[in-house]
Amino acid sequence: MKMQTNFLCALTLFISASFGMLHAQDNNVNTEFGVKGGFNMSNLYGSGDDVDDNNILYGFNAGVYATLPISDFVAIQPEVLFTTKGAEFEYNNAFASGSTKFKLNYIEVPLLVRVNITKNFNIHAGGYASYLVSSKVSGDGDISFDQEIDRDDLSKFDAGIAAGIGVDFSPISIGLRYNYGLTTVGKERTVAGTTYTVPDAKNSNLSLYLSYKLN
Repeated sequence: MKMQTNFLCALTLFISASFGMLHAQDNNVNTEFGVKGGFNMSNLYGSGDDVDDNNILYGFNAGVYATLPISDFVAIQPEVLFTTKGAEFEYNNAFASGSTKFKLNYIEVPLLVRVNITKNFNIHAGGYASYLVSSKVSGDGDISFDQEIDRDDLSKFDAGIAAGIGVDFSPISIGLRYNYGLTTVGKERTVAGTTYTVPDAKNSNLSLYLSYKLN
């Protein structure tokens, strides 16, 4: 997936170029409490498959965060967010054309290690756990519909790894983060002796966010 590959390459180059400046900058991290929100570009990927960038679903994230220092330039950053994920699938054939949106809404709890590279730049990485609060599928085009999905038909918990970068203009910060899901969205079931999982895919999400420090 281009979105995933490009972000990880940029993050790797940024980390490599910045770690040499750790002790040369005024980069002390302070205790913070704040609110944050932003824009999501979500998708689903299958086992061994790249995600098709054409299937990106646009959404949002919003919540609260805390930054808790454990050294001069390293902190633990827990967050509690409401975030949207899923994918959009377009079709165009002899019978119909349009798009179908598969929407998943989660309460998500990231737990990250944040490192201040300089006074105004940070990198952060860690993991996240999410709980599915609602889901639905909707269609636009020649076939229109809007239907809730029974959460019992999906995995209610999602977990994965996260990494990102941030720029601080205190009290406002902006950042870019990628979440790579490790849990299959669909639930395994057996019908007439055949076992299958629908959807047999995992979450992939790129977020651009804005945060505001309250203290």
